[in-house]
Amino acid sequence: MTTQISNKSKLSDKPIPTRERLIFALDVASTDEAKRLVQELGDSISFYKLGLELFMAGGYFELVEWITDQGKKVFVDLKFFDVPQTVQSAVRQLKKYKASFATVHGNDEVLKAAVKEKNGLKILAVTVLTSLDQGDLNDLGFKVDIKSLVLSRAKRALEIGCDGVISSGIEAPDLRENLGDRFIIVTPGIRPVKNVDDQKRTVNVEEAFYNGADYIVVGRPIKEPQDFNSPKEAAEDIQNRIKKIFEG
Repeated sequence: MTTQISNKSKLSDKPIPTRERLIFALDVASTDEAKRLVQELGDSISFYKLGLELFMAGGYFELVEWITDQGKKVFVDLKFFDVPQTVQSAVRQLKKYKASFATVHGNDEVLKAAVKEKNGLKILAVTVLTSLDQGDLNDLGFKVDIKSLVLSRAKRALEIGCDGVISSGIEAPDLRENLGDRFIIVTPGIRPVKNVDDQKRTVNVEEAFYNGADYIVVGRPIKEPQDFNSPKEAAEDIQNRIKKIFEG
């Protein structure tokens, strides 16, 4: 099921290969399972996001190297958040693994520390997790609405030198409207069909890109497809939808 959206004014025009715009969240419990899934997906996925679940499974960085050796790109989503010197050292260590993206969370000094060591690695600042809604922010003590908080964090991150941000597709239009189109927006929480899990601020494939995303991150709808016979079939369906958006 697709959504027809006529406004293409915020559609990304960056020279990104169409099939790399889909990033698969490789959230599984072991490196063996991860490798099996990468092999099963084959050429349907060119870009993988590796997060905390795999990090805790052991063999994380060996897996990063194995995936890049397959000619794929890797997004290290560990949301570095610590004292600035520690974050700076962590980013410096990460460079040798040929990752393309890495996420950093925290205040200005933490982001500045990460940017000092990026050297070709694209640093993406976390704005507000897509598993949070306004009620959650209120509970956490934030006296501001989500859109304002996302915009404020994104503006500061870009001024510091981050390459882009992680942002819900709901807030992406405001970011493009206020901050321009030269930075990267990676949008998680993509739900091609009705959402039934823990993600709260979700959009579908078409909405994400027409709202200004450069990349989308999709996990469970591919890994556990409800309307397709295999993860690869689900991934190819999304790739075809992306192709229609960018190539007509």
